[in-house]
Amino acid sequence: MSRYSLDFRKKIVEAYEKGDTSIRKVAKRFLVSPDTVRRLVKQYRLTGDLSPRKCGTKKKSILSKHEEAVIDIVEAHPDLTLWQYSDKLRDKLGINVSTTMIDRFLKQHDIQPLSQSLSTLTTLGKPVIQTL
Repeated sequence: MSRYSLDFRKKIVEAYEKGDTSIRKVAKRFLVSPDTVRRLVKQYRLTGDLSPRKCGTKKKSILSKHEEAVIDIVEAHPDLTLWQYSDKLRDKLGINVSTTMIDRFLKQHDIQPLSQSLSTLTTLGKPVIQTL
């Protein structure tokens, strides 16, 4: 749903609160859905405010709770694959995480395990020697 101006929201709620009309009639009059009218009226009655609420939720990764332990495991075993990290985290910390979640965590912390950096050093199936 697009965000409606605060003034427009007030007009919708005021039109319904007058009491001489239905939600559907108000929705038709302002060219919005009946659910929008219901939601705005409910929000106004509960909070007294009509400002837009924030969209979505900000869920924290389960790995963020174990950040230090995860980093310690990666530093202690830099040559493991993402699947192996998943197994190790399940064994040591008792948490089940996907390889995607581990990959995202590592990217957020600018960590590149040795197994991933080695796989990027191959060209046409032939290893490339990298000098330090």
